[in-house]
Amino acid sequence: MKVITAKTAGFCFGVERAVNTVYEQIEAHRGETIYTFGPIIHNEEVIKDLEKKGVMVLHTEEELDTLEKGVVIIRSHGVEKRIYDKLNKKGIVIVDATCPFVKKIHNIVQKESNLGKYIIIIGNPEHPEVEGIRGWAGDRVSVVQTAEDIKNLLLCNEEKVCVVSQTTFNYNKFQDLVEIIRKKSYDICVLNTICNATKERQTEAQRIAEEVDAMIVIGDKNSSNTQKLFEICASACNDTYYIQTLDDLNMNQLGSVVKTVGITAGASTPNNIIEEVQNNVRIIF
Repeated sequence: MKVITAKTAGFCFGVERAVNTVYEQIEAHRGETIYTFGPIIHNEEVIKDLEKKGVMVLHTEEELDTLEKGVVIIRSHGVEKRIYDKLNKKGIVIVDATCPFVKKIHNIVQKESNLGKYIIIIGNPEHPEVEGIRGWAGDRVSVVQTAEDIKNLLLCNEEKVCVVSQTTFNYNKFQDLVEIIRKKSYDICVLNTICNATKERQTEAQRIAEEVDAMIVIGDKNSSNTQKLFEICASACNDTYYIQTLDDLNMNQLGSVVKTVGITAGASTPNNIIEEVQNNVRIIF
């Protein structure tokens, strides 16, 4: 059997930077309690390892409110401006591990909002990255992820609008939604804030999926970019499987008629998990 592993699979720059930041803080603040506000990345295996080293995850603002000391690391997805304000007011040490590409969007929406523009964010409104972006965009902001969402926008004609995107949004869907927005009579400024790594990962995954008999997508079930990869691969290859670790892969599903298998992985998937899946698929077949 031939196994094709995507070159773009695994940790992206922002995720690797965030994870390394936590390990560095563990060393720098021995004896102190280290927290992350939300999981640092969407990967259960990484979170479990950090918890073994004493890192605690704060899931809510209520938990944040009870803190009196310690180090709080801002997750790679970023957070709302009010979280920074709250931590600064309490005198808590902040270590910012927000992905630089996400931080760039924070700066864009804050600037454009201050200029009087209405902000439209294309993305999943329930995703922490989008929640964080929204928290820098002022009061005049909407999140859309479908054509129906855009249809329901009730803005004045000639409204000055700035459109940005969640960094991991499907590039083709982003283009489609932008075209729908353009048909409205807004004074529109579009900034494609999907990171290049996401676009490259999605493009490579689709190309491989079109060439193989079966496709394996590895990543956490809560990972937005992995979900997008699965959607793209499933549309190109009928036998596409979404797993978190090797334990989730039923080798019996890859029957004898399968001659080629493709493997890709989300931006929060450690290399050791990718290699384990890749090596076992090769050994068995």
